[in-house]
Amino acid sequence: MQNIISLFEYQFFQNALMAAILTSALAALIGTYIVSRKVVFISGGITHASFGGIGMAYFFGLNPFLGAVVFAIGASLGIEWISTRGKMREDSAIAILWSLGMALGIIFVFLTPGYTPNLMSFLFGSILSVGMADILVLAVVLVVTSLFFIILYRPVVDTAFDPEFARTRGVPVTFIRNSMAILVAVAIVLSIRVMGIILVLSIFTIPQNTALLFYGKFSGIIKGSVLFGISGSILGLIAASAFDIPGSAAIIFMLTLQFLISKTIVLIKKRNQSRM
Repeated sequence: MQNIISLFEYQFFQNALMAAILTSALAALIGTYIVSRKVVFISGGITHASFGGIGMAYFFGLNPFLGAVVFAIGASLGIEWISTRGKMREDSAIAILWSLGMALGIIFVFLTPGYTPNLMSFLFGSILSVGMADILVLAVVLVVTSLFFIILYRPVVDTAFDPEFARTRGVPVTFIRNSMAILVAVAIVLSIRVMGIILVLSIFTIPQNTALLFYGKFSGIIKGSVLFGISGSILGLIAASAFDIPGSAAIIFMLTLQFLISKTIVLIKKRNQSRM
């Protein structure tokens, strides 16, 4: 217990903890929208598509995260355009851009002259190396996203659940969906720093599905996602330090464990109620 408490004295652990909390809160907002729209794999599609931006940024000598943001926003808006005006199913658009982004990333990394960059931190995350600059960016994006949800909460909910009905009520569905597409893209790219391309899909879906076991309303799912996301992240970081394993993988394990325990509790409760 003393060793666990001593972890909080280290600056790198404090930074990792703050990054995990901010990422969990941001993912709670964005992930609830994604889950409500039933397009869970859009986060995976945008994440893998952003790898194309990372590869191109390395090739042209630019900041890889800047390339990822630009490519992710383009992919996110592209998915929206293709699915609404391109006469193509959304899952098909996600699959195309997912594959294209990964292919471009691999090609440009291969073509980059000199030493091939180490992409492990992008693929699996590097939460213990997060700095204050990363935390500040996460905080700013979280504030902007929160304000967007607060100001346009009802239009966002209506657009997520039934865009056609929302249009009949005068909701600017196209504006909401495009704005959310940009916020989703930025949130996903920032989460890559913490979770990595391979695992980032989980932080946007597992806490939300755990919250769905206990909450039915959009606002309730957000609150539950924040709770489960933060608690899972803290437990994951402690487990990572205790067993010397990757932080992002430990966090995902804890989030999944939370879901399985919650699901079991709900099933037992329902079985007991049915017997009464």
